[in-house]
Amino acid sequence: MKAIFHVDDPERWSLCIANARNMAAFYHTDQTLYQIEIVANGPAVQQLVAAYSRAIGLEEQFNDLARVGVSFAACNNALNNLKISAEALFPFVTVVPAGVVELAQKQTDGYAYIKP
Repeated sequence: MKAIFHVDDPERWSLCIANARNMAAFYHTDQTLYQIEIVANGPAVQQLVAAYSRAIGLEEQFNDLARVGVSFAACNNALNNLKISAEALFPFVTVVPAGVVELAQKQTDGYAYIKP
């Protein structure tokens, strides 16, 4: 199973985290191989800034997801627009050139698109 979650609204992070955690837990229990990626673009990339996330209480949840193999991607266009450096992000976050391109490419590769 391959799924890509799309977060562009900071208010949607809690639901996205819960959805991704539930999906990973289900597939782990079911012993099904999975690939789950969360792509953030627009203002939602701010929560992937380690210091900011730590301050608002999301750090542990992001770390827990990364530990079970959920990958994270941040849109470089959004980072540039918000003047956020890649170095400020969690170390497990990959910067992709454009969030929308990442979403389209993953869907072409068979990923189910989920927008919490």
